[in-house]
Amino acid sequence: MTAELRDYVIAEGHLEEFVAAWLKGVVPLRERFGFRIEGAWTVLSESRFVWILAHDAPEHEGEALNDAYYASPERAALDPDPAHWVEESRQAFVQPILPTQH
Repeated sequence: MTAELRDYVIAEGHLEEFVAAWLKGVVPLRERFGFRIEGAWTVLSESRFVWILAHDAPEHEGEALNDAYYASPERAALDPDPAHWVEESRQAFVQPILPTQH
């Protein structure tokens, strides 16, 4: 499994709109492209949105999956596009340290 931590600062006053657009558009589309959302959180006091995006493809194929997602007509058609409200972003691949719970 490859997992990526994504941490966004959302334009002040738009966190609720961002979350609604993300849930409606990004989540189902990411899932159609073979991704899993392992968790998502907000930090209300900082207008931040943090989530973990994962997939089971080999790491070298993950970039191609991501490119296909962003190049898709469905991604281009998201309205509203939650990326519109992202002011800053950080991404990092993360490795689990606890055993998987089933």
